[in-house]
Parts: sequence; C-alpha cells; structure tokens
Amino acid sequence: METVRTRPVTGRHGGFGRRLTRRQPVGALVAEAGGSPLRRTMGVGQLTLLSVGATLGTGIFVVLGQAVPQAGPAIVISFVLAGVTALFSALSYAELAGMIPGSGSSYSYAYATMGELVAWVCGWCLILEYGVSVAAVAVGWGQYVNELLQLTIGVTLPDSLSAPPGAGGTLNIPAALIVILAMVVLLRGAKESAVANTVMVAVKIAALVMFCAVAFTAFRAGNFQPLFPLGTAGMSAGAASLFFSYIGFDAASTAGEEARDPQRDLPRAIILSLVLVTALYVLVAVAALGAMPWRQFAGTEATLSEVLVRSVGGGNLWPVLLSVGAVVATTSVVLTVQYGQIRILFAMSRDGLVPPLFSKVHSASGVPRANTVIVSVFIAVLAALVPLGSLADATSIGTLFAFMLVNLAVVLLRHRNPDAARSFRVPFSPVTPVLGMGFCVYMLFSLGTDTWIAFATWMAAGLVIYRLYGIKHSKLNQAPETQGAA
Repeated sequence: METVRTRPVTGRHGGFGRRLTRRQPVGALVAEAGGSPLRRTMGVGQLTLLSVGATLGTGIFVVLGQAVPQAGPAIVISFVLAGVTALFSALSYAELAGMIPGSGSSYSYAYATMGELVAWVCGWCLILEYGVSVAAVAVGWGQYVNELLQLTIGVTLPDSLSAPPGAGGTLNIPAALIVILAMVVLLRGAKESAVANTVMVAVKIAALVMFCAVAFTAFRAGNFQPLFPLGTAGMSAGAASLFFSYIGFDAASTAGEEARDPQRDLPRAIILSLVLVTALYVLVAVAALGAMPWRQFAGTEATLSEVLVRSVGGGNLWPVLLSVGAVVATTSVVLTVQYGQIRILFAMSRDGLVPPLFSKVHSASGVPRANTVIVSVFIAVLAALVPLGSLADATSIGTLFAFMLVNLAVVLLRHRNPDAARSFRVPFSPVTPVLGMGFCVYMLFSLGTDTWIAFATWMAAGLVIYRLYGIKHSKLNQAPETQGAA
C-alpha cells in the first residue's frame, strides 16, 4: 500500500525572493517534534536545572572581573538591567516554547514567523551564541583550575599550555580538555547528561551561597560610594558585557523534543531558571563589591576567589572551596550549552539547511553522535586559541540579535495565529515583547566597534554558506513525496 506524505509549505513556489521568505507552518513544526527520534526523559525539574546549568557559571565567576572596571559599584545595577533585558526575552521564549516544542529554539520560531532567510540568520547567531560561549566558559574553567592548583599545591600550568596566543601563550589545553570531557558525557545520552548536570548545579549554587556568607563578613558600605564613578554610560557598558552571564536560560527550549510534557514544562523551566539566576547574581555582586573596592577588580581572572583572598583572610580554605565550586560550575555550563548547540544544528539539519550528518541519531543512545563529535572538536579548537574577552563579547552580540528576533516572533504569531493553543502567554503583549526588542537594541549599541566588525564578518560568512548550500538543500524545496509503507 502507498501513502502520500506531504510537508506543508508556505511560499515554496515563486522567485528567488519568495524562496527567502517561505515559512514553516507551526503545525508542521509541532508534528515534526512529536515524531522526533530523540528520547523524552526530562521533567520540569531537570529542564529548569538544564537552564540554570547553562546560565550560572563563567559570567559570575570570571566575567565579573572584566565588567566591574567598566561600571564601578553600579555593576549591581548593570546586573539588574541585563536581567530585565533577559526577562522580557524569557517571557517571549516561554510562549513560543509552549507553542513549538522542538529542538530548534529561536531558529524554529523565526522559521515559522519571518521566513527561511531570517531563520538562517537566527540559527547562525545561535551557533555563535552557543558555540562561542562554550569556548569562553572553557577558558574560564582553565583559569579556575590554575587558581585551584596554586592554592592547593603552589604551582600553576605555564602560560604556554594554559593561555591562547593572544594572551601570551601557545595553546589553552585545559579549556580544550573540558570540552572533550563534556563530549564524552553527552555521547552517553540526554538522561545521563541531565543527572550529571543536576549534581553540578547543586554544587555551584552551594559555592555561591558560601561565597556570599563569607564575603559579607568583610562588607563595607563605603565601597559603593560613589555609585556611578564612570557615569550611566559605564553602567550600560557593564550591562552589555554582563549580558553574557544570562546566556543559557533558553537552553531548556532546545530540549523540547526530550521533554516529557514540553507544552507545560518548558515555559515554567525558562521563567524559574531566570528568576533564580538573577537573584543569585545580584546577591553575589553586592557581596563582592562590599568586600573589595571596585578598582581592585581590574585584571583579575578567578575573580571571586581573589575577593576572598584579598579581603576576607583566614587562609586558603574559603578560596579553595570556592575554586572547587567554580570548576564544577563551569563544567556544568560547558556540558549544557554544548548540548544546546548540538540540538540547534540537529534542527537545522533536519530542515536541510546544514548537511544531514548533523541530524543522524544513534539508535542505541538516542544521541546525534556525529553532530556531537564535530561540534565538540570545533569548540575545543576555538577554546584553545581565542582569549576570553573576545569570546564573551562575540557571544553577547549573537545572543542579543537572536533574542530580538524571538520577541518579534511573538508579535507576529499573535497577529497571524491568534487562536493557536498557547500554554503560556506573554502578559501585556505586544507591549512586553516590543520592550524586549527595545532593550536588546539598546544593549547591542553598547557593544564596541570591534565586536560589531566581528559580528558582521560572521554574518557575511553565514550568508555565503546559506546561498551556496542551505537555499538549495532546504526541505521546503521538495514536492510532496510518495513513498511505500507497509
């Protein structure tokens, strides 16, 4: 017996411009996710911890040392500003994740609302966001490993083996090593990876709570005077840099095809994770600035550990415990963000925009193995060769651009599909998503010229790849198929 299988297409026929704007119907994306070969093993708790694991890490343990000199004590407000920007986008993510519970995250949302070209641009931004942020976190992991070695046995790895060429070294071997170790865990399966992440999230939350408790014993209110030594422009620049700290709350949206009840649990996990992370960030920033004058943050790497060493005293016990927590924290971020990157490419490959190798799932583990290995090796090389500051800023600009598109997607879907089932609705729409877009634009223009040049180069390369491969191999080019079925 023969069955006819058709995939609904919007704008498949027509000229070149029409091909760029063809859209994936929401129903087709939902149906595709429902038939996914990935295994549904995650509940709301694991999804929340996945987002926390992807978010809570290098941004607070390492990047704080680079952001404080930009804003001074106003860095506390910078955290709030970055958090509000993330919150608006998180609400939009929650609505769309409940509607389209697939692995593509904002890439899929853009495909359903703004067409294939914008979806490709969004997916290319996500590759920058996830892939480069994993490399940045891996670099931070290496810094805390060195700090831990110094505190425990009095030696550190030489710069030639623990720093990239742009930072006085040859290769950052620890950064590459943690990416490869995360790859090994991810190859075992989503369930096993979620269990490992749960343990690591518990350890890093405990480490940050311990830091706050100890740092508050050396708290000096005078460290916050003046609050704006570098003006409001410094506060904005600090917020733009710190936005890197909030990247990852959307990781739950990439697990839509491995969630047991995605329509119910994905929105809850996204909002819960962001609220928890923001509260911890503000608390840690207040404790750190209260314990150490802001000018002393310049040039620090393992920042929170140095706050305890310089301001609290009491030997190496607290810094050692914090460094252990930081190593675990950054390991968790590498694991979960690497997971998200792999799922984004899985969705893009299934749509034909990148080679089919990235969507092949191993029958025994339920994992896209080739995708996992290729992505991990690429990130390991990046982490070994590129300094942290460049990676963090590049990640922020890619993320802000993707978040802007997600907010826009909510507005468009409310207009085009007003009666579609939504397990969560952004309150006060369209005002809330429009504000989300506005905050993203404001933060984008707070980033430096070099970051914009790097982003433009990345986008140009992505458009070339889309023109040469993606637009030709897109599944939306295919006519309805006739295939045999038993």
